[in-house]
This record gives sequence, C-alpha cells and structure tokens, in this order.
Amino acid sequence: MREIRLRWLLLGELFSSVGMSFIWPLTTIYLHNHLGISLTQVGVILLFYSLANVIGSVIGGRMFDRLNPFYLTIGGVGVSLATMLVLVFSHGWPAFPIALLFLGFSSGWTLTMVNSLGTTIHSRDGRYIFNMLYFAQNFGIVIGTAMVGFVYSISITLLFSIAASLFVAFMVVVLSTYHVPAVMHRQVREKETQTVTLPKANRYIMGTFFISLVIIWIMYEQWNSNLSVYMTGMGILMRDYSLLWTINATLIVVFQALLNWLSNFFTNLYLQVYAGIFFVALSFVTLIFAKDYLHFVIAMVILTMGEATAFPTIPAIVNSLTPTVVKGKYQGMANAWASMGRALGPLFGGLVIDYVSYTALFIVAAVANLIVLGVNVLVITGNQHRVELYKWQIVKFKLNI
Repeated sequence: MREIRLRWLLLGELFSSVGMSFIWPLTTIYLHNHLGISLTQVGVILLFYSLANVIGSVIGGRMFDRLNPFYLTIGGVGVSLATMLVLVFSHGWPAFPIALLFLGFSSGWTLTMVNSLGTTIHSRDGRYIFNMLYFAQNFGIVIGTAMVGFVYSISITLLFSIAASLFVAFMVVVLSTYHVPAVMHRQVREKETQTVTLPKANRYIMGTFFISLVIIWIMYEQWNSNLSVYMTGMGILMRDYSLLWTINATLIVVFQALLNWLSNFFTNLYLQVYAGIFFVALSFVTLIFAKDYLHFVIAMVILTMGEATAFPTIPAIVNSLTPTVVKGKYQGMANAWASMGRALGPLFGGLVIDYVSYTALFIVAAVANLIVLGVNVLVITGNQHRVELYKWQIVKFKLNI
C-alpha cells in the first residue's frame, strides 16, 4: 500500500514550524509593549495558550485513531490558516490573545497529526522518522526566529501575512501529497466495538515517559522564560541571550544528522533517552557556576545535546509500544504531557526565584532531572524484557526522502 513520502511530511512540518516561529517569539513583547498588557496578564494568556495546545493534542490523537487523518490534518491546518488571516486584518486587543487560543489548539492538533502520520510509514525505521521530523521542526525554528525580528521591525501586518502564506503552502502540500492509500484506508478504531488493552510493561514505560516529559519540560522552560531576566541582570545583552537560541536550533540540526548516522551502529533507544536526560540535568549543573557568557554558551550546548538526543526518541519508542489503532492517542498524549510541562514551567520557576533564588532553581532543576533519569532506568530495566513491540522495522536508510 502506497505511503506518504517522508519528504512531504517533513516539508509540511517545516512550513508549520516556520509559520509558528513568526508568532511565539514576539508574543510577550507584542502583548506587553504594544498592547499594554501587564506581564502577569501575559503569563495567564500564555498559560491558556499552552492548555489549548494540550487539548488540541489529546483530542487530535484520539480523533486520528477513529477518523480519516487526511481530513483531520486539513482541518488543523485550516484553523491555523484562518486564524493567521484574521490576524492580518485584526491584531489588537482582544483579537490577538483570542487568536492565540486557536493557534494553540490547532498547533497541538497538527503536530499530533504529523507525528501520527509518521507512524503510517512502515518502510522506515521509527527512530529515523521521528529524528527527521524533529530536525524539520527545529530547522523551521532557525529560519523563523532569524527572520521574525527583521520582519517585525517593518510591519506586524507583513509578519502575519507571511505566516498565513506559509500555512497556505502547508495546505497545498497536504492536499496534493497526503491523499495516499496508507492514510485513506488505514485501520481505524471503532469506539463502541473495539477495546485495546496494552501489556502492563508497555503502559508502565509509557506512563513513566509521560510524567518525565512534564518534569523535564518544566525545567527546560526556565531557559525560555526566567533565564533571560537572570542573564540581563548580570549585564549580558538581550541580543546575546537571543543568540543562544540560534545556537540551540543550529546545533539541533547538526546533532540530528549525527544521530541518524550513529543509528547505523546501535539500536538501543532507551540508552539514548538516558543520555538525553543526563545532559539536560548537566546543563543546569553548569548554570549553577555560570558567571560569564561563555559558560552560558557551554550550558546551552550541553542542553541541546540532551534535547536532540531524548526528545525525538521518546515518541519513536511510544510508536513501537502501541498498536496501529491507538498510535494517534498515545502520540497525542506524548505531545500533551510535554505541553503541560511548558505551561507550568514559567510559573514554577517564578515561584522558586521569588521565594528562594536563581541558584536554588538551577539546583532543583538538576536534581529533578537526575531523579527522572533514575526512575526511568529502574522502570525500563524492570519492564523492558516483558514489553510487546508493534511494527518496529530496522531497515537500511536511503538518501532519497
């Protein structure tokens, strides 16, 4: 049965990533500086944005298992496109924060659809598919974040217009390349007649992953939110803090290429998760002693090694632990739990900083990640020999995608 070509799935993810990268970097600045919204209100708006993302991920995953994913993907991209078009003409208060809710829902929905559609590709190793999807997502961030400041300085209307055009391109890709037999005629789950019971070992490992994603992302979000205040308070320029994210996105591209090459020599994905969590923890240990910009760069490099190693591997393992009829559900849950961590991260960090200190925050983040690592090792080693694997093929990778 003919499948989606991976190249088209990656191209769609690239358009989506660039389009959304035109929005999220300027959200706080635009709401606070141009619309006069207090930072507290901004925090509440971003919390609701993340919650909408969680809801979109969960519902999207469940719908993927029950309905035709081709039409569901069209729906998600269509909501994003319509919202961007509205923002072209109306981006004041309250239109902008309301639009963020729709974008949060549709982006969670669409990311879940793209990841779930990746599970319909049986001719490629699951690890390779999810590594490449993560690569495309971060390559889009490199492009989007590099352009957003320049375009924003010209016109906010132009920025939303370009973002809308990217979702038009995404829609064209979906309509012209996602309508294939493997998608249109895939097995779907009938809610009333089919109940899927996963082996306990599979559920224990995935449950550990989902809880781990919440904790890891709560700590990771300190880099996105509170670290900018910490660094600028030390006299480091805002543009230098922004440069860290350019380094992050660029290194992810490099590390993903390296990991795809290394996958020819080792096949234990759990070791990759262990290494990733360890590097995330190590980045916060480095922050404890960071007093100059070079140390922040080193910490970011270490963080990126962990991010690139662990984050795309978890959905690949989830793919191998779930049968076809519930793959969408569990891919949506993986995205939803990560989004929950992103939603809670700024609030958690702010509370620790207000009541203790930044150093205490870094220590808590390092210890929390090490505890997560230990729990994962214990749960996985205790259950790995009893798991049941579904559709997991190791194949030779071809250069043409």
